[in-house]
Amino acid sequence: MSERQRLAKLLRNCARNLLLDHGLQVHAAVLNMGFGFDLIMNNDLIDMYQKCSRVDLARAVFDRMLERNVVSWTALMCGYLLEGNAKGSLSLLCEMGHSGVKPNEFTFSTGLKACGVLGLVENGMQIHGMCVRSGFVWIPVVGNATIDMYSRCGKIGMAEQMFNNMPFRNLVSWNAMITGHANEGNGRKSLVLFQRMQEQGEGPDEFTFTSTLKACGALGAIHGGTQIHASLITKGFPISTRNIIAGAIVDLYAKCGYLFEAQKVFDQIEQKNVISWSALIQGFAQEGKLLETMELFRRLRESICKVDGFVLSIMMGVFADLALAEQGKQMHCYALKVSSGLDISVANAIVDMYLKCGLIEEAERLFSEMRVRNVVSSTVMITGYGKHGLGEKAIHLFNRMQLEGIEPDEVTYLALLSACSHSGLTRESREYFSSLCNNHQLKPNIEHYACMVDILGRAGQLKEAKNLIENMMLKPNEGIWQTLLSACRIHGNVEIGREVGDILFRMDADNPVNYVMMSNIYAEAGYWKECERVRKLVKTKGLKKEAGQSWVEIDKEVHFFYGGDDTHSLTEKIHEVLKEMERRMKEETGYAYGLRFALHDVEEESKEENLRVHSEKLAIGLALVCNGVEKEGGVIRVFKNLRVCGDCHEFIKGLSKILKKVFVVRDANRFHKFEDGLCSCKDYW
Repeated sequence: MSERQRLAKLLRNCARNLLLDHGLQVHAAVLNMGFGFDLIMNNDLIDMYQKCSRVDLARAVFDRMLERNVVSWTALMCGYLLEGNAKGSLSLLCEMGHSGVKPNEFTFSTGLKACGVLGLVENGMQIHGMCVRSGFVWIPVVGNATIDMYSRCGKIGMAEQMFNNMPFRNLVSWNAMITGHANEGNGRKSLVLFQRMQEQGEGPDEFTFTSTLKACGALGAIHGGTQIHASLITKGFPISTRNIIAGAIVDLYAKCGYLFEAQKVFDQIEQKNVISWSALIQGFAQEGKLLETMELFRRLRESICKVDGFVLSIMMGVFADLALAEQGKQMHCYALKVSSGLDISVANAIVDMYLKCGLIEEAERLFSEMRVRNVVSSTVMITGYGKHGLGEKAIHLFNRMQLEGIEPDEVTYLALLSACSHSGLTRESREYFSSLCNNHQLKPNIEHYACMVDILGRAGQLKEAKNLIENMMLKPNEGIWQTLLSACRIHGNVEIGREVGDILFRMDADNPVNYVMMSNIYAEAGYWKECERVRKLVKTKGLKKEAGQSWVEIDKEVHFFYGGDDTHSLTEKIHEVLKEMERRMKEETGYAYGLRFALHDVEEESKEENLRVHSEKLAIGLALVCNGVEKEGGVIRVFKNLRVCGDCHEFIKGLSKILKKVFVVRDANRFHKFEDGLCSCKDYW
């Protein structure tokens, strides 16, 4: 073996085993022995450095080369891509095109992967076209990269077409297509492909199982997921030492609500990584297990794993959903101290947390201080403005983001239309909806139409709203009919309400919300027989409405209440202060219970008792007990999981007037700011 061959072998060994220090020594020997301008030796050096994550040194070698071939260019492109610099990789491909060196199948596959990472489908299609013209398109490494590129760019149909036309498929082809469908949210197709590949004699590997488990988790297909888990155990697969697949199993059980099983698999993982931690934390978070979620986060911080942006975003989401402002602020402080806290996704999550906690000034300040903003940043802020009834601000930001070069997507338009709805901006909402319908890149979906129905309903244009549903190109779902039914209830339109109710009873016969809304429409119109008939249907079917729950944070402690709750240690004092408030409101404002919001088949006194123990009133009562009734000023913030009821809405308006206090209530629809007897929603919510 010649000295040149020995040095080349050493460099390849360093590249394979990521031995950077040894590689640097070999590089010195290469120079000392006069091989500094040897083409093959320099290619090996570029490959070694890029695999050892020193693309800067690989580039230095590349720049000094007197002669370069396709291997030189492709090795450096791979280095940029592995480093996360997909733009740099594509730039090299462009430079290579001007150099006269022709790309090979590995050059094309690297370029296609870079396009997939960046979501540049047009560039990817250009490279695909070059592959067709040069005859490389059906080489598996190119075909697989093409499938992956189209999948990542959201063109799953084109990926599927490529997959179906391939004359030869290998395991990577199947994995690319299964993963593509799983990432697109089409888990059923992933499972069909998983079965097909085995029928055609292709054995799954770790990546196949990971994507298939993800598909099962997304579908809630716990039976299929447990079968795969059992199969892996039966085959003796070392789950506890394989982080990727172990994390996928934890994620499956967590997404399906099987937290005990998720925890059990997690505990068996020998070297836990941030992916498995994230999966378990997210599982407990989505089940509303606040204390367990926070304990897991504490354990993660104490482990050797670094907290990443995804975990921080999960935690911010937990505090946002429960409106835990103090805990959210603490997490914000922690995020500022770690490198992942600089991620734009984390900044977006923090802005969202402040908005959902009702702290709009803090959200605006953080949003304005963000060095980089994307479409999600603006959409989060527009959504927040909408929930707070600040439609004009939402429109201003929508226009500003486009001037800054950020193009709105379907979600941004949805946020804007919702903001217009909450602020009663009917004319503006028509304009923006028309703009969306005429957009060549975007198309309105059912949620956009539902927003327009809500807007028309708010304006009392119920017939036009009904016509919009009946004439739209999309098939109406339960949600859009429920939006119209809610408008019928607010405007007391029994005729259209009855028609819509019948449609919903046929479409979604087991949803108690539909029956509750119809019984309310009949009750408020005085149609007691029809009201009783609907309520009997609910009892016969055994349907139960989701329980209303409200909570309030006092001295950094969160207190939860259900309707009729008497478990709090201060229940007696809460009832006393609420009765006193009722007495004062009757004397000072003429307040009377909105008895139409109570059950009609009980005595009047019982109706008042029933309304007094609504969860939002109990939460407000506790805040008044703890903070004092006589003290004027200040803001009391209460949060509810469902829509605030009509009587409670009137009650809080009166309370804000007599106590000279501001009450901010976040319900399932929006924020209500009660001040001096008025509400920011203008009595439409």
